[in-house]
This record gives sequence, structure tokens and C-alpha cells, in this order.
Amino acid sequence: MLDSNPPSQSGGIRELGLDELSPAPIESAAAFSLARVVAVHKDRFVISNGRIDVFAELTGRFHYGAESTVDLPTVGDWVRADFFDDDTHAVIHELIPRKSLLRRKSAGKNTDYQLIGANIDVAFVLQSLDDNFNPRRLERYLVMIHESGIVPVVLFSKSDLFSPEEVEQKLASISDLVVGLDVIAFSSENGAHVEQIETLMKPRKTYCLVGSSGVGKSTLLNRLLGRNEAATQPVREKDSRGRHTTTHRELMRLPSGALVIDTPGMRELGNLFIDTGIGETFSEIAELERQCKFNDCSHTNEKGCAIRAAIERGELSEQRYENYVAMQREAAYNEMSYYEKRQKDRAFGKMVKSVKKQKKGSKGHY
Repeated sequence: MLDSNPPSQSGGIRELGLDELSPAPIESAAAFSLARVVAVHKDRFVISNGRIDVFAELTGRFHYGAESTVDLPTVGDWVRADFFDDDTHAVIHELIPRKSLLRRKSAGKNTDYQLIGANIDVAFVLQSLDDNFNPRRLERYLVMIHESGIVPVVLFSKSDLFSPEEVEQKLASISDLVVGLDVIAFSSENGAHVEQIETLMKPRKTYCLVGSSGVGKSTLLNRLLGRNEAATQPVREKDSRGRHTTTHRELMRLPSGALVIDTPGMRELGNLFIDTGIGETFSEIAELERQCKFNDCSHTNEKGCAIRAAIERGELSEQRYENYVAMQREAAYNEMSYYEKRQKDRAFGKMVKSVKKQKKGSKGHY
């Protein structure tokens, strides 16, 4: 939360990033105070009005009027609230329209979402250069961030474990993924290139740290804060996998005045949409598709297929293209309604049973 580095009395709520947002006027807005959600603990909220942080709850009308999790506040949201009992408790009445929302599909077959943070300007995607280094997972993060209208920056931690040549080799292997993006390999252990990260962070701008457990998000945050505030745990030596240290989402202010949302590590990252995120992340493939001779090209064996030609020339890797196709299919499935998914799953189940029945029947003829 923000208590560890409170804003000045003169700065007040503008120190929470208000300059980057112009809350739309709402009915009876004058009766409520403007505040920002700085922490979420399951169904409990902590909000700040620029002077103090207090626990808050939703009005019954707000809570029961929400049709999905997307309608509920998350860290980084601006809200209208009433403060009571000498500012020791608050009630949230209304959510201010967001300029950005980072979210992912909840695990399983439901169509709901897990909210990561709101009103974010830049998302730092963290991977470590050890066993966590995974270009395919990085692509999935970039799709999610691009879809949210947020600027991505790619950070690779634990550079101290590798020689400069090894680091360069790893970065070269993902050059087609990060065209036009800031990419920094750093070490929280010895501080190498942490200053480069700090120079990217501007006062009153909101940033977030996303990545798997054990990649060093909390350790980096402690470096940026200049103190050990975010809890950390060592990774397991046998598989370089980390334990979940951050258990909730929280907005913190750095000494520079920049605002950072720390998030729990993500074991599963479901893709969401096909409109913007995939197109931006795989922009070179989208451009190649437009160059194909036929509009309905399947990109398999047709003459005049620009994608197959690029793969044969070595300009596009087969694996990257296959990942693009897989994410398009997954995104299309995720966008289906629950009823449509049930119908599709049932049809597939009937097909499997039919095949099994045919195989069983054919055995009787031998």
C-alpha cells in the first residue's frame, strides 16, 4: 500500500496519478470523494484519497449490480467513495471508467476474467534467463498486454548467472518477438542495469510487474523501493521454479514518484481476444497474410502463400507461426459463450463415443 511513502499534503491525490486521468463527472459526484484502489485482498479493498489508506467495502447496489468480475474494482481503479468515522472506513459507490484494464481468462472453462490491474501505462514482463526463459510464454504475455492497450517492456532477470555472450545469445533468439520494444537484461543481485529500468519510470505514471513465480518481481521491486518491503523467497534449485510470494495485488509508490502494481506469479496464462493483442504481437504474420495470393489461403500448400514462402526462406520460424495459429484458435474458443462451448464439447464427446463404438464393432468381424 502507499503508507510507506505517503504523498505530500500539497500533492494529495494527484500524486496517485490523477494527472493521467480525467474522471468523468457522475450524478451526485460532489457528494463523494475521489480515491484510488491501492490493494485488494479477495473481496476486501484498500483505497487512498492521497492522504490516508483505509479499508473499504462496496455498497449493496454496486456489489449486486455487477454482472461479472470486470464490473468490480481492482488495484489501480479510480472510485467515488464516502469516508466515515474520522476517515477510518469507507464505502465505494461508483467505479470511474478505466483507460486500460489488464486481465486474463480465469482458469477452467468458465468465461469470467481475473483482473490484474487498471489504469496502467506500462507493463513490465519479467522472465529470468535460467530455466524460466520461454519465448512462447513471452508471446502470450505480449498478446495480453497489447490487447489491453498498455505499453509492454520486456525484462530478463538473473543476468549475473550468465556471461555477456550467453545473455546476448538468448536475447538474439527472441529478436523477432520484441521488435520495437524496450528489452533489458538485469540483475537484482548485483544491480546491473537496474538504473536503466528506473530511467523508464516517470512520476505519476502507473506500472505493473507481471511474470511467473520465481523470476524476481518482488526482488526487483525491493531494489526500486530502496528497501526490503516486498517479501521474497528463494527458488527451488532442482527446477529453478519459484514459490508464490506475493499473494495479493498492491499499488506502491517509488521514491521517484512512479507507481507500481505488484502481482502474484501466474501459473496459467489464458489468452483472451483476437481483435488487437494477437495482431500486434504477431504483426509480421498478419502482414504476410495480406500478401497471400488467395484471400482464403490456408497457409499449407497453396501456390502464392506468402507465409509458407517466408518460412522456406527462413524469415519466419515454423514454431512462431504454429504458436500464432494455436493462440488464434484458443482465443476464438475463449470468446465463445458458455452455451456454445457446452454444445461443442458435447458434439466432440459424441464423436469420440461413435469412433469407439465403430472400433469395437469392427473387432467382431475378425
